[in-house]
Amino acid sequence: MLSLNSRKYKDKVQATGKQEIHRNIIEGCKLGQQRSQYQLYQLYSKAMFNVCYRMMSNREEAEDLLQDSFTDAFHRLHTFRYESSFGHWLKRVTVHKCINEIKRKKTDLAYYDDMGWFENQEEEKEEAYGNGLTVENVKKAMEHLPSGSRMIFSLYLLEGYDHVEISQILDISESNSKSQYMRARRKIKELLNTNSHETR
Repeated sequence: MLSLNSRKYKDKVQATGKQEIHRNIIEGCKLGQQRSQYQLYQLYSKAMFNVCYRMMSNREEAEDLLQDSFTDAFHRLHTFRYESSFGHWLKRVTVHKCINEIKRKKTDLAYYDDMGWFENQEEEKEEAYGNGLTVENVKKAMEHLPSGSRMIFSLYLLEGYDHVEISQILDISESNSKSQYMRARRKIKELLNTNSHETR
């Protein structure tokens, strides 16, 4: 039986080996090797499609933006310096593509400054959506949000960005990001509770 230290060492070796394989593929892409581009697409396309779909709530648009994101990433790959994981770098490229598309469609990005939406953030963090509700339920409810609200909700809750980062990405104030998130969260909670009562 492996000791805890042995397991940690084994995991570290496996992670390092995986990083080296990915690095070789990325360097191949920088040289314009089509095989490497295909391998990179296979490694990350599913995760990036999920990002696009969560942002857009439209499968066809998500597929188009996925292709655009990879095309843009391949063109900009020379700027990737291994200062972060490639997945994190690619997600930023993908998120920006989605945001630009939402802006191009002239979605209403007028965010609210109502501080009352998030005065008690500790209570908001501890409050549950309800028993038996899953991430999939939340994702389905997100489809009913306006594009602007859905974008901030997705960036914060599902993509792991904080409100400072969101404010920088969208060029809005941090308070706007917080209030819009709370507004979206309240709407989703209402939708989830309604659906929960209907299925009983």
